[in-house]
Amino acid sequence: MLLAENLTADVHDVVIIGSGPAGYTAAVYASRANLNPILFTSSVEAGGELMNTTDVENYPGFPEGIMGPELMGHFEAQARRFGTDVQYEDVTELDLNVQPKRITLADGTIHQARAVILATGSKYRELGLAGESALVGKGVSWCATCDGFFFRDQPLAVVGGGDSAMEEALFLTKFASKVYVIHRRDELRASQIMADRALANEKIEFIWNSAVTAINGDTKVESLDVENIVDGTTSTLDVNGVFIAIGSDPRTDLVKDQLDIDETDGTIVVQEPSTATKIPGVFAAGDVVDGKYRQAITAAGMGAKAAIDVEDFLG
Repeated sequence: MLLAENLTADVHDVVIIGSGPAGYTAAVYASRANLNPILFTSSVEAGGELMNTTDVENYPGFPEGIMGPELMGHFEAQARRFGTDVQYEDVTELDLNVQPKRITLADGTIHQARAVILATGSKYRELGLAGESALVGKGVSWCATCDGFFFRDQPLAVVGGGDSAMEEALFLTKFASKVYVIHRRDELRASQIMADRALANEKIEFIWNSAVTAINGDTKVESLDVENIVDGTTSTLDVNGVFIAIGSDPRTDLVKDQLDIDETDGTIVVQEPSTATKIPGVFAAGDVVDGKYRQAITAAGMGAKAAIDVEDFLG
C-alpha cells in the first residue's frame, strides 16, 4: 500500500527517466512545449555512455570534435535553460499500468505523471569471468577516460573489436607503455577510420582470434589467460589493467515485466515510426529502443520524437 506522505503534491505532465542524448533532447522539446518536464538522471550514471567517451567527432555542429562529457554538459545546460527540472536521483520502481503513472525514487518519494519517457540507455556488457567483479577498480575497467591516468607507463589490454574498443585503446596509448587489443575475430568490426588509426599506432598490438578466459590477481590485475579460439592454445599476458569494450545491453530492468521486450536484442518494443509503447502514455527513446544504430545523433532524434509524441498524447 502506498503511503500518502510519500506522494509529491503535483501530477507532472511528463517525467523523463535517463540523461543521455535521448533524455536531454526530449527534455528540450518538452520544455519548449510548456510541458514542464522533470528529468531524473540517475545519481551515479548521469549523462549516459558519452560521459565515458573521449573525442566525439561525428556529432553535427562540432567540426573540430568535442569531448563526450563536455557535449553532455551542453545538453544539460540547454534543457535547464528552457525550464527542465533536472534531478540527480535514482528511479527504483515504476507503475506504468495506472494513470497517472507512479515513479518511485530511491528515497521512497513517489512522483506522478500523465506521461513517461523512458531513455534509460544501456549498460556495459561484462565478460562473465571469475575475478572480473572482484577486481573492478583494481585493474578491471569499462572506462579509459575514467581510469587510464592511473596506469601510466604500464602494459594494458583492451577486449573488443568495435569503435568503442578502438577509442579505448587509442586513448590509453597516452598513458600505457603498451596496449594489447584482444579480439575474437581476425578483423575489426570498427569503422574504417577508427580501425586505421588503431592499426597504425605503434603502441597497439593486436591479438587476433582470441578470448580472455581468466583475469588473474589477488589485490590487483596481474595477468590475463588468453585462449586462441582457432587452435585452442592458451597463453598468459602480463598486464596491469584490462578495459572491457564488448558492447552493452539495454537497461530495461525497471519495465521488463510491464512492456514488450524484443527477444533478439533486448530493447523495448515501440510502435514505429512513433516512440509509443504498448501502454498509453509511456514512450521510449534512445539506446533502450535502438539495437542497431546506437549513435548519439539517432538517440537525440528519437528523444525529439518522444517529446512530440507526448505532446500529441496529452492533447
